Amino acid sequence: MNTLFPIFLKLEQLHVLIVGGGYVGLEKLTAVLANSPQTTVTLVAPDIRDEISDLAAAHSRVTLLRARYEPSLLANKNLVIVGTNDKAVNRQVQQDCKAHGLLVNVADTPELCDFYLSSVVKKGDLKIAISTNGKSPTFAKRFREVLEEILPDSLQETLDNLLSIRNQLRGDFQEKLEKLNEITKVMK
Repeated sequence: MNTLFPIFLKLEQLHVLIVGGGYVGLEKLTAVLANSPQTTVTLVAPDIRDEISDLAAAHSRVTLLRARYEPSLLANKNLVIVGTNDKAVNRQVQQDCKAHGLLVNVADTPELCDFYLSSVVKKGDLKIAISTNGKSPTFAKRFREVLEEILPDSLQETLDNLLSIRNQLRGDFQEKLEKLNEITKVMK
């Protein structure tokens, strides 16, 4: 049973630490910036892929540190994502995060994660996060591709129209909810 609690974070209001400068670090940095391009990110690794350097050059709020992980890097961070190929480093970061009360994701190690990064479908302002409870990120990616294919690009116009209607509705919360439910019941 999947007991995960889905949540959308305003990452642009947080400072994210990414530990790892290889392919996984690139994947995680790309995902963060694709969803929240104004996020403040510090990425630390002794070796950093050129693609990560290119991303950092295009995003002024990304700082690269060519160094080994140190617990002092957790200061003033809100969220940590780990993606190194060194299991001892991954476990150390996770333990340090626990000691500092920070949420951490350790790539490909569900038992060390406080949260999972979802596969995300985006159509304008609509975002749908997909989770397999850490069991198969590949399935989540494929399912995302299916949803992207079948959801119409016109969804943004629908969302804009619903916002306009919502802003014009009068009455208390329950009355507004009933009216919006009536309008959107055609989606069943």
